[in-house]
Amino acid sequence: MFATNIYIKRRQQLQEQIGSGILLFFGNENSGMSYRDNHYHFRQDSSFLYFFGIDLPGLAATIDAATGETCIYGNEPTIDDLVWTGPVTALGELAEGVGVKIIKPLSLLAKDLSALKNKHNRIHWLPPYRPETVLKIHELLDVETNVVELLASEAFIKAVVKQRSVKSPEELAEIEKAVNLTGDMLMIAMKVGRVNIRESEIAGAMRGSVIAKNTDLAFPTILTVRGEILHNHYSDAVVQSGQLILADCGAESAMHYAGDMTRTFPADKKFSDQQKEIYQIVLNAFRHGAGFLKPGILFRDVHLSVCQQLVEGLIQLGIMKGDSAEAVEAGAHTLLFPCGLGHMMGLDTHDMENLGEKYVGYTEDLIQSKEFGLKSLRLGRALEPGFVLTVEPGLYFNPFLVDRWEQENKNGSFINYDQLRHYRDFGGIRVEEDFIITESGADKIGKNIPIEIDEIENYRE
Repeated sequence: MFATNIYIKRRQQLQEQIGSGILLFFGNENSGMSYRDNHYHFRQDSSFLYFFGIDLPGLAATIDAATGETCIYGNEPTIDDLVWTGPVTALGELAEGVGVKIIKPLSLLAKDLSALKNKHNRIHWLPPYRPETVLKIHELLDVETNVVELLASEAFIKAVVKQRSVKSPEELAEIEKAVNLTGDMLMIAMKVGRVNIRESEIAGAMRGSVIAKNTDLAFPTILTVRGEILHNHYSDAVVQSGQLILADCGAESAMHYAGDMTRTFPADKKFSDQQKEIYQIVLNAFRHGAGFLKPGILFRDVHLSVCQQLVEGLIQLGIMKGDSAEAVEAGAHTLLFPCGLGHMMGLDTHDMENLGEKYVGYTEDLIQSKEFGLKSLRLGRALEPGFVLTVEPGLYFNPFLVDRWEQENKNGSFINYDQLRHYRDFGGIRVEEDFIITESGADKIGKNIPIEIDEIENYRE
C-alpha cells in the first residue's frame, strides 16, 4: 500500500468532484477456473485499489459524497479460512492503513443501500466488467441486468478518469518498476528465442522471470512468429530460420501497476536485408512519434504523423506510392497499420478501458473515429503532464487482408500491389516503449534495452 494520507486525499478529491449521492465500489471476487475452489489468479479491481488499496477478494465500499462518510464492507477471516491460508492481516487493520474507520460485515451492504435509497440518495456505480458484479448491482439495487452498464454514473466515471489519468510520483515509481521488469522479460526473449525452439518455451521463460520476482503478468504475453496478427499469443509452433519473433509483454509491479513493451527480432542471429528495411521504417516512425510528444498536442495528431512516416518509408521501398499525406487521408496505410499508435497506461495496461474509451481517450469535442484503423486508436485527446502512455508503431503484412484489398484494388492509387506481393508472407514488426508526459515534453520510462538493429544483433550473439 501507499501511505495512508494518499488514499484519504484521493477519496476527498473524488468526493468533492461528485458532491452528492453515494459512491458504490465493488472489489473483485475469487473466480473458479474449473470448480469453485480452484481459482483463477486473483486481481483486484483497479479503481478499488486506487481509492482503497486493499488487495483482497470479496470487498465493497461506499463513500457519501455529501458528508465524506466512508465504509468498507467485508468479512474478517474465520478459523476455517486460516486453516487454509495461515495467518493474514485483519481487515480492520488493513482499513485503518488506508484511513477508513467504519468496517461492516458484507451481509449489511444490502440493508444499508436500501436505507440510503429511501433517503433519496442517488447511488453511483462504475461500469462493471465482470458478470458477478452485474448480478450484485441487480440484486442490491433492483436494476435489470441488461441496463446495469447503461445506468452507470457518468459523473462518477468522469471524476475517476480525471484523477487516475494524472500519475503521482508514487505511481510513477511503481510504473517504472513494472516497466523495468517488462524490459527484463524482453531481454530474456531475445536471448532465449532462436531457431528450433517453441514459442511457448520463450513465453514460459519470460513469465517465469516475473513470477520469480513475486509478481505476475499485466496481460497475457503476445509471443509469436505470426506478428502480422495483432494479438497472437504463443503456441507450440516451432521457430523456423528466416522468421521474425514478436514479443509484446507486460509485467505488474507488486502494487499492480503495469508495463507494456514490444520488441521484434530475427529467429536467426542477424536480420535479413528485407527485415532490416522494414524494421528501420518502424523504428524511424517510433522515434518520430516519441519526439512529437508534449503537453497540449492531440495524440491523434501524433498517430497520424507517425502513419505518414510509415508511408514515406514504404514509398521508398516501392510498396506504396503517391503523396504520403494523401495516402493517410485516404486510409491506405491501414492495410499495413490497422491499429492505433498507443494508449494510456497505469493500474491497467489499457488504463481505465473498462470505464469507456470515449471518457479516457477522447472528449465531448473529440469523438473517436469509426473508420477502419483509426477506430482502434484508444487515445486521441490532448496530452497533459502526468499522463503515461505507450508509443507502438508497426507494420503488419497480413496475407488475408492483403489478398482482400488486392482483389478489390482498394486504394490502388497509393498501393503497389505488384511490389507488395514480395512481402506477403513477411510477418509483422512492432516496437513499443512507455512514456510520461512532462511539463515540456516526454520522458521514456525505464532502463534502455536493445532497440537498434545492431544492438539487437550484438545482444543475440
